Amino acid sequence: MTVRAGFKTLSLVLIGGFALAACDQPEERVDRAGQLGQAVIDQITGKDARPSDPRDALKRASVEGRAFAGKLQPTFLPTLPTTGERRFAIGSIVAKPRDLPPPVAMAEVMAAPEMAMEIVIDEEAESRIVILDEATMAEAEVSPEIIERIERPQALNRKRVTVIDPRVEAPPKAILEPGPNLPRAPLRDRLRRNPDGSSIDELQVKRVETQQERYDKLPQLKPQVAQRAITMRQDALERQLQAEDRMIETARKYGVAASIQRSRSGQMVIEIGADAMKPTQFTGEFSPRQLSAIEAEETVCDQGAIADGTASAIMAMDCVIEDLQASGEFEYVEKDYIFEHQMIRRPDTPVTPVAITPNDPLFSLQWHYQNQSDSPGGAGFVDFWTREAVQGAPEVVVAVIDTGLDYSHPDIKNSPNLVAGWDMVTDPDVGNDGDSRDGDATDPGDICPEKGRMENSWHGTHVAGTIGAGLTDNGQGVAGGAWNVKLVPVRALGKCGGRLSDINDAIRWAAGIIPEFDALGNEVWNDNPAHIINLSFGLFKTCPASMQDAINAVTAEGVTVVAAAGNNRIPTQFFAPASCQNVITVASGDARGYLAPYSNYGSAVDLIAPGGDLSRDDNGDGNPDGVLSTKLSENCLDPVSGSAVAQCYYSYEEGTSMAAPHVSAALALIKAKRPDQTRLELFDTLMAGLTPVAEVQCIGECINYPGAVPTEADENLCLRPCGAGLLNLAGVNLSED
Repeated sequence: MTVRAGFKTLSLVLIGGFALAACDQPEERVDRAGQLGQAVIDQITGKDARPSDPRDALKRASVEGRAFAGKLQPTFLPTLPTTGERRFAIGSIVAKPRDLPPPVAMAEVMAAPEMAMEIVIDEEAESRIVILDEATMAEAEVSPEIIERIERPQALNRKRVTVIDPRVEAPPKAILEPGPNLPRAPLRDRLRRNPDGSSIDELQVKRVETQQERYDKLPQLKPQVAQRAITMRQDALERQLQAEDRMIETARKYGVAASIQRSRSGQMVIEIGADAMKPTQFTGEFSPRQLSAIEAEETVCDQGAIADGTASAIMAMDCVIEDLQASGEFEYVEKDYIFEHQMIRRPDTPVTPVAITPNDPLFSLQWHYQNQSDSPGGAGFVDFWTREAVQGAPEVVVAVIDTGLDYSHPDIKNSPNLVAGWDMVTDPDVGNDGDSRDGDATDPGDICPEKGRMENSWHGTHVAGTIGAGLTDNGQGVAGGAWNVKLVPVRALGKCGGRLSDINDAIRWAAGIIPEFDALGNEVWNDNPAHIINLSFGLFKTCPASMQDAINAVTAEGVTVVAAAGNNRIPTQFFAPASCQNVITVASGDARGYLAPYSNYGSAVDLIAPGGDLSRDDNGDGNPDGVLSTKLSENCLDPVSGSAVAQCYYSYEEGTSMAAPHVSAALALIKAKRPDQTRLELFDTLMAGLTPVAEVQCIGECINYPGAVPTEADENLCLRPCGAGLLNLAGVNLSED
């Protein structure tokens, strides 16, 4: 049972950041709301902001601001997933040491400078080391430039990349304390020679820093960032170094090169094999790495094949994972799985286009924002905007972890709602932008011939537009759910998907608890820590331990995480991140308020939100009942003239990817009106307004939905559990009684 959280009724109504007392005169309200759009001012003064004929708004808009893509499609059910379709990055492993001491909040250290002596301040917490195989070690003895090429720091956007000699033991504990010293000798130092031909001593004890010197190294953080930002304790670093020793020992056992990336979050990423010596960020000098493989039904570590050198890269990876798991030293060790966005990609089936001459502007085509009295599957945004007199607040921040953003989109390029994001895609082949992680969250496209996808999805732009990335009430295009919030785009998906390890880092960075690094190695924190994080992607797998770890870390800081249920018509317990704990799992509904035929279902689903169905036109407007939002598209239509348009900036799409951002936008609106509500209170408030669903809204033919339970009335019809009800902001009443 969902219980609505109690909250105090305030005597002031917050509108766009202005407090309006009940006794204010209309003229005074207009003065105070000067930063709001004209439509909101008209609403306050009692004027009707809508034109007498909705077609007038279409006629006034440019073709660029009104043309859209989307046509009715044949009924379509996605194929059921199998474990044989689950992909992972070859050679990449995600792990975390067991019993790792918890991180320390930067705010605590700033308040108690003496704590600086107990934490890791410099780049050592985020360091990457590379261990060579024997053949490359021999080559390096002759050509030391091999080491310099691998260690090139600007190529990895990290402060330090160090090739170490695995034959050298770690220095004694005393060497590590109290300053941030290298845990092992850089191989290039061992390869340099003194004039007499003797080796330079690789273990040089650095001078001890004073408390003030170490405190001065702390980054200068904004107060709201410092509250969430974390750093690592010295004992935690030592625990990571112990785990690192185990990884080095295991790599040597199987004769493979390895690259180990440490993070202050506790997550460690190990890449093994030849590509570990060729960091993925190098795009010119090294051949592209093999991107991914399909997970077999069963994997077996063949020690004989390892010994005689006939083992594949995948088998070597399986052996390393098996050994590390068996050591008992790790909380989790798992493959670096590849997640995909949850927008339905239909087969290319020719369909006769339907002539569209709607009577309403583009907003009137967005049935998903309408009240349920007008559109049964709508989410009641219109009622909330009007009754609560709030369309958002710039203090509320929503992060969209996705494919990035089309910053050139005409409804987005001048939007004040956007703040700085980050590109978290490590592998440039996946990133499709020629580089690795950096501060540019632009979506360069994600065409994926390997999976038969020959067009860019612009997925993140569509999702962000639904939340409110673009300009609303500007006489062009479409509206967003929350007109006046801050949106942080965090790019973690690229060509053919996104790595688990990148997504985990993206979740933490979006919440403002870990930094990223620029090309010079400087820490870059999210200066706008998210209150809400939207995850519109998925993988046919139960929640990976490392992903749950990342989600737990941010929800502990009060962040609300919203996840798409997935489009595989299976129970969500087999799908991530929908099956993770501490997320709001959102299934997809159509314009009738029925569970969409492609949507996942099950006990983990919290609610249904508008996700659309391109095969239906239940409102009879001549258009498919998809979700209309911002997206560069082709083969479009001008709704005024009825003529074809080659390219447009708005499109109907369907999927649980489209449902999740409606919930994120709704939570942002509630947070704008009730900024003091906690994560759990926000959830309770949202759930208290749901419209209950009848059994008929969540049934389907049993043959199409494995795991669903037959209904009592008809054994051929199965109930697909679809949560507590339909998203309905009209049922959320935060105003004074």
